[in-house]
Amino acid sequence: MRFTGECFRAHDPNWAWSPLSGAGAALKGRRFNWPGLETLYLSLTFNTVFREVSGGFAHRLTPYVLCSYDVDCDEIADLRTDADRAALGVDLSDLACAWGDDLIAGREPTSWAVVRRLRAAAHAGILVPSFADGATADDQNLVLWRWGPDLPHKVMVCDPTGRLPKNQLSWT
Repeated sequence: MRFTGECFRAHDPNWAWSPLSGAGAALKGRRFNWPGLETLYLSLTFNTVFREVSGGFAHRLTPYVLCSYDVDCDEIADLRTDADRAALGVDLSDLACAWGDDLIAGREPTSWAVVRRLRAAAHAGILVPSFADGATADDQNLVLWRWGPDLPHKVMVCDPTGRLPKNQLSWT
């Protein structure tokens, strides 16, 4: 499917100079990427991005740079509903796995097997429910493995006044 719309992301200030990078996720791996696989994690709503970065704790927020993105990406696998997942042969339990616990135990998270299969089928990313603490059905994310400045996987950060830093030295 093709996804077009506005998405949001909260950056660690150390990465704010590179808002389109997936390198941070590639360092250790996350729910939908293993170490070395650059991945761009975006939320579909402002509220969801806060759920994602706060871990469900009201007073746990550390400093972040919040950005919005204009997205126009094709080849997206929609995994938000039971019917969508069934059509692609994906179980919700595989997406919702305790990926962090799996890594600590030296096991590959089952969500990574889903990612491998979908990437092999030429999907550029996935639309998924949020698995953050306190998430509701309205909390959804877009996770991208292929993106850039051009179609068919276009993602552009919104920075009309040029306030984002240009490199790491911008902070000093």
